[in-house]
Amino acid sequence: MTGLVPAWAVVVVLLAALIAANLPFVNERLFVVGPRREAKPVAWRLLELLVYAAATATLGRALESHLGQASPMRWEFVAVWLCVFLVLAFPGFVWRYLRRH
Repeated sequence: MTGLVPAWAVVVVLLAALIAANLPFVNERLFVVGPRREAKPVAWRLLELLVYAAATATLGRALESHLGQASPMRWEFVAVWLCVFLVLAFPGFVWRYLRRH
């Protein structure tokens, strides 16, 4: 049983990722605390998405290191993590761009 991450840590990281992935699409502030903008450009939203993905991955890495030995992060992990983060961002994207206002 050693080497397995407790379930609460996985749930914390997934909930943080779900919230962080949708933050760029549900508000008009830069990085949630910045100045309010009339219409935030898509480039800002993508930059926020990348920063939030890195922050959430760092949270997961910190939890993994705290709970035991952290496994190495290679490019495969980063590619899969970015894909998962983009999938988690889909509800916010639909709400912002595909819903009729």
